[in-house]
Amino acid sequence: MPYAGSEKETLRESLDRHRDAVLWKLEGMDDEGLRRPMTPSGTTLLGLVKHLASVEYGWFVETFGGEAEPLWFDPYSDEDMRADQGETTGQIIEFYGRARAAADLMIAARSLDDLGRPPWREHSVSMRWTLVHMIEETARHAGHMDIVRELLDGAAGDHRRG
Repeated sequence: MPYAGSEKETLRESLDRHRDAVLWKLEGMDDEGLRRPMTPSGTTLLGLVKHLASVEYGWFVETFGGEAEPLWFDPYSDEDMRADQGETTGQIIEFYGRARAAADLMIAARSLDDLGRPPWREHSVSMRWTLVHMIEETARHAGHMDIVRELLDGAAGDHRRG
């Protein structure tokens, strides 16, 4: 963690910490647990990972002029929050890895002041704003995952201890 790093390094490290917590929440769970809805809205661990992958592609890649991989689901519906369109667990985890890698390339290639325009919005956003937004989004969903995981097997926390 760059406790005295540049603004961009600090934002990237914060995002990566939350991204890693998302993946940590999946460790040790079987496929049934990863797909088991634990809230009235149907929230699942794997559905949240799928959603986070699609928003990484949207906010970082599409917004800043890159080309995201073709999606097999509609990201503007609740399909991006569900892991029930025939996807395997590995497919969704690999999708998240590819989305992170594509986002990281775009982040590295842009300055914090560079502007991009999300195709679904009528205004531009800076890379700085996008990084802060995605830190918030990822942390929010990592928190959801923490609650779902605790309901499933009692495991809680945002990272390994010890």
